Amino acid sequence: MTETMNPDETRTPAADSGPVAGGGHAPDTVEHAAATPDQALPYRELGLKDDEYQRIVDLLGRRPTAAELAMYSVMWSEHCSYKSSKIHLRQFGDKTTEQMREHLMVGMGENAGVVDIGDGWAVTFKIESHNHPSFVEPYQGAATGVGGIVRDIMSMGARPVAVMDALRFGAIDHPDTARVVHGVVAGVGGYGNCLGLPNIGGEVVFDPSYQGNPLVNALCLGVLRHDDVHLANASGVGNLVVLFGARTGGDGIGGASILASETFVDGVPSKRPSVQVGDPFMEKVLIECCLELFGAGVVEGIQDLGAAGISCATSELASNGEGGMHVDLEKVLLRDPTLTAGEILMSESQERMMAVVTPANLDRFLAITGKWDVETAVIGEVTDTGRLTIDHFGHRIVDVEPRTVAHDGPVYDRPYARPAWQDALQADTISGPAGAARFARPQTGDELRDTLLRLLASPNLASKAWVTDQYDRFVQGNTALAQPDDAGVIRVDESTGLGVALATDGNGRYAKLDPYAGAQLALSEAYRNVATVGARPRAVTDCLNFGSPEDPDAMWQLVQSITGLADACLELGVPVTGGNVSLYNGTGEPGQIDSSIHPTPVAGVLGVLDDVARVVPSGWRAPGQAIYLLGTTRGELDGSAWADVVHGHLGGLPPAVDLAAERALAAVLVGAARDGLVDAGHDLAEGGLAVALAEACLRYGTGAVVDLAGLCERDDVSAFEALFSESVARALVAVPRSEEVRFVDLCTGRGVPALRIGSTDDAGAAGEADGPALVVSGAFAVPLAALGEATRGTLAAHFA
Repeated sequence: MTETMNPDETRTPAADSGPVAGGGHAPDTVEHAAATPDQALPYRELGLKDDEYQRIVDLLGRRPTAAELAMYSVMWSEHCSYKSSKIHLRQFGDKTTEQMREHLMVGMGENAGVVDIGDGWAVTFKIESHNHPSFVEPYQGAATGVGGIVRDIMSMGARPVAVMDALRFGAIDHPDTARVVHGVVAGVGGYGNCLGLPNIGGEVVFDPSYQGNPLVNALCLGVLRHDDVHLANASGVGNLVVLFGARTGGDGIGGASILASETFVDGVPSKRPSVQVGDPFMEKVLIECCLELFGAGVVEGIQDLGAAGISCATSELASNGEGGMHVDLEKVLLRDPTLTAGEILMSESQERMMAVVTPANLDRFLAITGKWDVETAVIGEVTDTGRLTIDHFGHRIVDVEPRTVAHDGPVYDRPYARPAWQDALQADTISGPAGAARFARPQTGDELRDTLLRLLASPNLASKAWVTDQYDRFVQGNTALAQPDDAGVIRVDESTGLGVALATDGNGRYAKLDPYAGAQLALSEAYRNVATVGARPRAVTDCLNFGSPEDPDAMWQLVQSITGLADACLELGVPVTGGNVSLYNGTGEPGQIDSSIHPTPVAGVLGVLDDVARVVPSGWRAPGQAIYLLGTTRGELDGSAWADVVHGHLGGLPPAVDLAAERALAAVLVGAARDGLVDAGHDLAEGGLAVALAEACLRYGTGAVVDLAGLCERDDVSAFEALFSESVARALVAVPRSEEVRFVDLCTGRGVPALRIGSTDDAGAAGEADGPALVVSGAFAVPLAALGEATRGTLAAHFA
């Protein structure tokens, strides 16, 4: 049923002597606040520092009301204001050239970036975190993380068409890991599946550093025409402020905004506000309702309600507009009539949107929301006062300049310094002669084979089918590729085949060793994955997961990673369109090497394909094709999967970044896909060449015969290093025999090393009875059945 006002006309106002608790006193009005300057308010309990509270007093010229304090506390939280990272995030804008902006229609600062992909089509995409709520209540934390990022995409005027998730959990055998894994995976799958959105990719990583602080990063992709872009602003005096969707309840009061801005102590947050509860069926209706509202042209501005709820939506819309806004808070539709004004303002109840609508369009707006049975309330109007004012049953409880709430919060230049333990960590190498003297390396063919099988069975390299089989990857019928391929690919335009590719990547082990290089390696791998399937990399979104900004060690890691990412984007020519910073991820004592999670910058790269029919999958599809290794291999084993799985070691320096080589490799991969020169492609990353070969064979059940002699001689590496080094800017491709000359010419022209190392083969080189195999000449042969058995059972054994 559609409502245009609060149906509970006789409801008496809840007492609001405090921002989140009633006390039976008269409402704490602006007038009352001015008359009682010495009344104590619980600002510390809401996460505000003494100086921040004094700044609020100075801005207002009086103490804040309880409702104003609620607004400032959530909007000035780390999660909403980026107060510790804002000065460093400016690098993304400062290091973006005009050429990089060529296809950027909407950049940072809006709900999501919008990128032109040609033919009048645009896409919007963004990644965000829901880490801390997903530890407290894994199912709802993950589900509402998906719901929140989907609404960000909706608010840009786009139809959401796909989601991805980058997940990190504690040790796979820890007794609490199963609780978090089951809840998070079910939440991601349940919410996305109910919305009818394909989940086309992501990551699943296990590491003890995430034991008390899992990472749940959710990405959504939306599609729209150029003329359909909507922005979040409230303009036009007399225009109406309309709240529609689910009713406001007590769930999620101060949820992500406070929970994500606090330090975890002894495995639990120091504040435990209610985690939001999601309703994907309501969100599905809301998507269709919003798209019809946009199509009817009855929306002037729109904002989703996520972190900080009404506090965020009203202050941001007003701040981005030309004047001010007035709201009558009693008109908000409630699930719980006992909520105080402060609780209504702080609630992060899900599936809600706020729109600005002209009076002339209100009836049409209400007719559409009524058609979709979406409850709607007109709660205010746009004014020319330059103030955000909020009344509750006739009492003025908020009177602020909206920009001071939404955009002009504290900005900190936190102290940071290279950790005292960093030099020792980097000196502890497993590469080279020094590492070889301390850590045994496989020598014989049997030892090399057993090492490969051990890596394939390890949690981070094992098949993620147990997870991804719980997601619908092909709903809507536009998925061209999804996991386990290198990137997810979605068709945008059925008539032309125009599409986009998406990949997310991050390696916390690399970033622990060198956060500057680690961020660049995350970007370069996602960039390479997108290029491997044949897409031209065009834009970046990022999710920066780090420890406490009050710890100089963690703050240094954050600054280094932001700088590294910005520098890499500049060199690769791809702009950052937006993203998320998640801080206070950790459980240890500041200043210790294990005080935080591994610093985990996650990069999401979007690429464009002119025709998804040309997309390149990650596995061999036919026998008799030439296998080429592109790029240069070095003996780079620090931070590698081999070091972790076999020796439990983390030390040294990560693989050397080579962005010029990445750019040249991407040009070859994209050109080869466009011209039909390759039939399959797979990037080399964790596990090196050996794991990439195994995965390419397993993808479609086609074997391979390779010879490492030429590689070892050309790049001066041992067979072990050739198989397990994690040097970057490398990829495998399968080339039809008829196209080898053209392909090699393409590589030569781009200056990309290309070495023919073998061929695809389904004849069962290990013996006909064993079926197809991976054969490394002179070293070992292993049937694909054995490779599959090694990689498929790990997650199921722990969680099924």
